[in-house]
Amino acid sequence: MVVGVTETAGQRLRWIQEIKRSRFGPLVRFAYGLPKDIVAVTAAVETEWSNGQTEGQINRLKAIKRQMYGRAGFAQLRARVLPSPVLTTSASVNSS
Repeated sequence: MVVGVTETAGQRLRWIQEIKRSRFGPLVRFAYGLPKDIVAVTAAVETEWSNGQTEGQINRLKAIKRQMYGRAGFAQLRARVLPSPVLTTSASVNSS
């Protein structure tokens, strides 16, 4: 049984119950954990909001930190992560 985004809350709960009877252990554990966060799961499925942009920026920052570990100090990390004030100012002047 496949449950999509357009399904009702009752259909999602029935799907969770069906998966709990599955023989695939990781999926069963997943199904037992879902009711604990059913409000968050329902909100994630039913709303149009996403934190994808935030997660992408966090992923980018962590990748930069991994690359620079042990090589440079905080000042260099800050210079690489934050936009340059000179470039930001000139870009906004040119676009006007």
